[in-house]
Amino acid sequence: MPAFESVFESTVESPARPALRPVALPAALPGERREQWEPADGPAEARGLLPVPPALREVLPDAGLRRGTAVSVAGGDAGLLLALAAGVRETEGGWAAAVGLPDLGLAAAEGYGLDLRRLLVADDPGPHWAEVVSVLAGAVELIMLRPDGPVPPKLAARLAAVLRRSGCVLLVAGPWPGAALRLGVRSGRWFGLGDGHGQLTGRQVEVVAEGRGSAARGRTARLWLPDEHGTVRPLREQPRAVAEPAAPRVAAVV
Repeated sequence: MPAFESVFESTVESPARPALRPVALPAALPGERREQWEPADGPAEARGLLPVPPALREVLPDAGLRRGTAVSVAGGDAGLLLALAAGVRETEGGWAAAVGLPDLGLAAAEGYGLDLRRLLVADDPGPHWAEVVSVLAGAVELIMLRPDGPVPPKLAARLAAVLRRSGCVLLVAGPWPGAALRLGVRSGRWFGLGDGHGQLTGRQVEVVAEGRGSAARGRTARLWLPDEHGTVRPLREQPRAVAEPAAPRVAAVV
């Protein structure tokens, strides 16, 4: 029995744990050539990384997400969270999970590139979220998480050990003690609205990444997040904008 199946079954059968539900849709993902995802120095997986969309590589110090680490997304920006998770579909396993994100937009997730047929969702784990993350870390390659409150440093350290053993990447919507990398949307503007009417067609943002080691100096990138097709790509055009309140600057977690 595959690892993800045993995790799913044991979680559902135990009344002490919240139920997981697989998202299974028959629709195929939009085609994209694999060579567009592979960096010049070789596939991300060969370098111990989970790949990310090309538009996000320049803001990440390793041009990918380091396996076995936790990454904090300041403010829990849903677009940035989904864009970072999208590269998991390029891996051999390709499974991901969402924990504590009941408002996760599945259509938006598919637009960014996530394969909904390989996504497990625990909408409301409540106080059991850490247990769910520990179980899933051995079965999926990436977990998106929103904890139900502040995370004690000791608990974060225990889960960090789980991540290192499994090689799973944890994307946290909000602060995380000891996160290897912290990303956030520093400013953003929506486009498409006229004088109080119209349809939103995209959002331009400035993404900033800070962390330890090679990420200590910080990096920024200006992106469409998303563009008119619901995907992430580098910013080149300058259309008419509708202002969006600036998000707080990414702050270090002590």
